Amino acid sequence: MASLITNPVTNTNSDRSNRKKKKNSMVKQNLQRSQKEDHARWKSEAQQQIYSSKLLQALSQVSLGTPSPSAPRGGRAVREAADRVLAVAAKGRTRWSRAILTSRLKLKFRKQKRSQRGSAAAVAAATRTSRSKKPRVSVLKLKAKSVPTVQRKVKVLGRLVPGCRKQPLPVILEEATDYIAALEMQVRAMSALADLLSGSGAASSSSAPPPEWPMPPTSQ
Repeated sequence: MASLITNPVTNTNSDRSNRKKKKNSMVKQNLQRSQKEDHARWKSEAQQQIYSSKLLQALSQVSLGTPSPSAPRGGRAVREAADRVLAVAAKGRTRWSRAILTSRLKLKFRKQKRSQRGSAAAVAAATRTSRSKKPRVSVLKLKAKSVPTVQRKVKVLGRLVPGCRKQPLPVILEEATDYIAALEMQVRAMSALADLLSGSGAASSSSAPPPEWPMPPTSQ
């Protein structure tokens, strides 16, 4: 008789675990489906045209002349604008896009903190005793040698992909595949824009009338 009696607590726990497993599997399936759609979206011509139009709008606001001290200069400003538009096109669905969008705000706050801590850092540097850093460098070299090659490569890949510095390998691989596909689309769009601008510049120079040279004086 005792074996026929079921424990209601164990039944409820098993039901909860089954529901949790089903929910986790559904979430994983939805993530995989959305990631596949994102990868295919970066290869579409429509997405490239949308990115190109938004990139032109962003580049029109970039000042390449005499920038302010807080604004980036020249090619760095163009690169940041292109990356920011790319992150906006990703709509914040990935870690790398969210990291690019928040990096500008973090940089601004860091500059404010540095200006506030400037005087304190100067006082600390004046009172700080000089210490040799050779033992620390040797310890770092020993740690780098002890780390396996695969882990070192994973760390390097995590540094290359924005927002993936301290993420596990599956997350880094998923983000890297999406980030590479987005960068390939960015290269195609920027190459097409460069060809278009260079072609329009050459056409305008060829359509311009030739310069009028003064006639030499005739001898009488």
